[in-house]
Amino acid sequence: MSSDRLEGVALVTGGGRGIGASIARELTAAGMRVAVTGRTAGQVKAVANEVGGLALVGDVSRREDVEDWIERVESELGPIALLVNNAGIAGSGRPFLEEEPDEWWHVFEVNVLGAYLCCRLVAPRMVERGGGRIVNVGSGGSYLPIRNPTIALATSYGPSKAALGRFSETLAAALGPLGVHVFLISPGLVRTEMTAHFGDDAPWTPPELAPRLVRVLASGRADALAGRYLHAEHDDVEELIGRADEIAEQDLNAIRLRR
Repeated sequence: MSSDRLEGVALVTGGGRGIGASIARELTAAGMRVAVTGRTAGQVKAVANEVGGLALVGDVSRREDVEDWIERVESELGPIALLVNNAGIAGSGRPFLEEEPDEWWHVFEVNVLGAYLCCRLVAPRMVERGGGRIVNVGSGGSYLPIRNPTIALATSYGPSKAALGRFSETLAAALGPLGVHVFLISPGLVRTEMTAHFGDDAPWTPPELAPRLVRVLASGRADALAGRYLHAEHDDVEELIGRADEIAEQDLNAIRLRR
């Protein structure tokens, strides 16, 4: 368990339930002031009240909503030191031949455009202040074999998470020299409203692992791993921190085509 003590302000998108809510609780316990976003007012307000934070209701894929969130966070809580792009949707769940194009594309609007908007609007402020950290929540659905019985089977979810992964890697390269460290994590298969239909026999990941990983990343101790793919269950982040030079030299913890 991470014992890192943190300070400053964190913005967690999709923080009204599931993984996002757990991350908000972990960061609060570590000492941060936390703002949570989501589309369901009751859920967002409940989590914000629980952690003594700020509730922000709206749609992460709408620029005007994201702009309003950031202004409110920085005016009411302070400068954003950590951005966690957790908001995501799985899609309609309907077969490909029955799903409407707008339904398919909306997954990209939330999972990719939403993360981009938050990064694009928060990063300049971080750069101006001399640094910050961004954690993008990816998924094994971006690379698992299609035969794997998970939401990787959806024709929008997996591709959207693959796009988020590549975006995170290129963003880390762009912002690293400016003092902003960008991380890509997979929380594993955590039982939430979005995944509960997989049933009791699914290889569920303990829900506390992703929040603990985010806490370590927020501490700054893992900055040398920025841009790498970090799995909350299958990676020992403390071991990776100790091997950071080797990981960079051998280009490990990266999704690559090997020939």
